[in-house]
Amino acid sequence: MGRMVVRIVIILGATPKAPAAPAAPETYDAPSSAADAVEPSAKEPPAVEPAQPHAAPPRRDRRVLRALLRWTAAVVVFASVGTATAYGIAAAQRTDVPGLATESDGRWVFPRLVRPPLPSGSPEPFAEDNPAGAHHADLRALVLPAPEGAKEDKALRGSDGRLPVKEYLAEFEAEDREELGQKLVDTGLRHIAARGWTTPDGTRTRVHLLRFNTTNVVDAELASHALAHVSPTYRVRGAGEVEYDEDFPEEAAVTGTARTAYAEAKPYGAEQVRQAYVSAGDVYAVILQSREAGAPAVPFWQTVVLQSQLLG
Repeated sequence: MGRMVVRIVIILGATPKAPAAPAAPETYDAPSSAADAVEPSAKEPPAVEPAQPHAAPPRRDRRVLRALLRWTAAVVVFASVGTATAYGIAAAQRTDVPGLATESDGRWVFPRLVRPPLPSGSPEPFAEDNPAGAHHADLRALVLPAPEGAKEDKALRGSDGRLPVKEYLAEFEAEDREELGQKLVDTGLRHIAARGWTTPDGTRTRVHLLRFNTTNVVDAELASHALAHVSPTYRVRGAGEVEYDEDFPEEAAVTGTARTAYAEAKPYGAEQVRQAYVSAGDVYAVILQSREAGAPAVPFWQTVVLQSQLLG
């Protein structure tokens, strides 16, 4: 199956508009200021200019004001990507995908993202003939790479790109590790692939991909259990009281995946911790991000969405 270089754009809160179709070139150059997305079909759907937020009305009640602020924040954060097409990475073929470009809203610049090739005759994770939701590609190649300028944490790669379970458990409070470890045994954890990095502003990121036998295990034993709680089932080390991240734009949902995200509430200690749990077929992704004096929301959302797209 051939590979094809295309562009990826993550548009949140905007309906795409069809740009003029190019004359079927074999490759496209990576953009310098926007993300590209893989088209799920031969035809590109129409795109429109991003919606502009309405002026804030006079203060009424807290619920109205809260809804307005959330909408305004979502539009401001992602309006800078302009008119383009957002599809996610859902094409039938494996493909190269340019990363997002740095914008004034704080997004990071990622290297060209590459979906690894599938073994001959293997279906995509969400194909009709793959009811187990299995990712047949090498899990280590599905972990999001570090953005430009970041210092990678080599220890998280493990000796062969697979992280020992005890290293993953070390991310959680000591009193929760035994129970979580037994949970992973009971649910048939196969292996863990991980990557971590620290950006120049001090934001520390850890991405863990846990592979199980089937999507049923992930959905029934892990994802649904997390969704049933207002805080994570197992406490991340160093995180104080956390709350559901209601500001995470719902428009950022990636087809084939389910996401639960939390942010440490103020006042937090030495650093704020953000955490997200993504189920994607037989893979469960755990994404942690922390920084002293507060972990910015935008790069966290960006990291979660891009990792979800690689798995979707």
